[in-house]
Amino acid sequence: MVSIEVRNASVDFPIFDAKTRSLKKAVLGKVGGKIGTEAKVPIIEALHDINLSLKEGDRVALVGHNGAGKSTLLRLLSGIYEPTAGTADIKGKIAPVFDLGVGMDPEISGIENIMIRGLFLGMTRKQIDAKVEDISNFTELGDYLHLPLRTYSTGMRVRLALGVVTSIDPEILLLDEGIGAVDAAFMTKAKDRLVDLVNRSGMLVFASHSDELLFELCNTAIWMDEGRVRMHGTLREVLTAYKGKDPFEHLGPEILERLGEKA
Repeated sequence: MVSIEVRNASVDFPIFDAKTRSLKKAVLGKVGGKIGTEAKVPIIEALHDINLSLKEGDRVALVGHNGAGKSTLLRLLSGIYEPTAGTADIKGKIAPVFDLGVGMDPEISGIENIMIRGLFLGMTRKQIDAKVEDISNFTELGDYLHLPLRTYSTGMRVRLALGVVTSIDPEILLLDEGIGAVDAAFMTKAKDRLVDLVNRSGMLVFASHSDELLFELCNTAIWMDEGRVRMHGTLREVLTAYKGKDPFEHLGPEILERLGEKA
């Protein structure tokens, strides 16, 4: 059974060479949270007293300003970060998708990068071989797949990475938005494939600033603020509180019905 149980979890980062205030500010901006000043070694309180209980079928949006702790929370849930206090009990095979470019080598071909990226995401060589043709068709890169990745434009690299990422079958999908730099027509195609990926997953936790993607993929939300969970509820409740207005008021009835909301 897929589940996430986080109890009173905190993540702290000591800064052992924080010689200047500007350095501490720069690091703080990367991870969110606050700086503790009582200790001899400055501590960044990236996450503080996090409590979450998620189950199979949950589709959770992570919202909050840059530096609020969204990416740090995803890394806690993935096991990249261990809690410095509290516990994080994750049951299920995790597919962390934080950076579309991670695991890709500019000196080898697109086809070879499909293999490497697939292995990085937990697929076996046999599983990747079975999906290469589908990924190739989706990317629409043709003969470029046999050229080194360094010859690709940014948009072409995103196409390749999206093709691999959306071919996996995760139990727990942890997604940090990194979609962009592609044309509008391909973006529509990518969204359809992303929706299919989410439908195949047992659970989704998705950090994004895009209301459109959140409407499409999520039904509940968590508002992160200064490394804490400020609010956890339905997508509509949380986005309304976070934005100061109801973002659902202009949605069509079919979207509202899918989200379990009333006009």
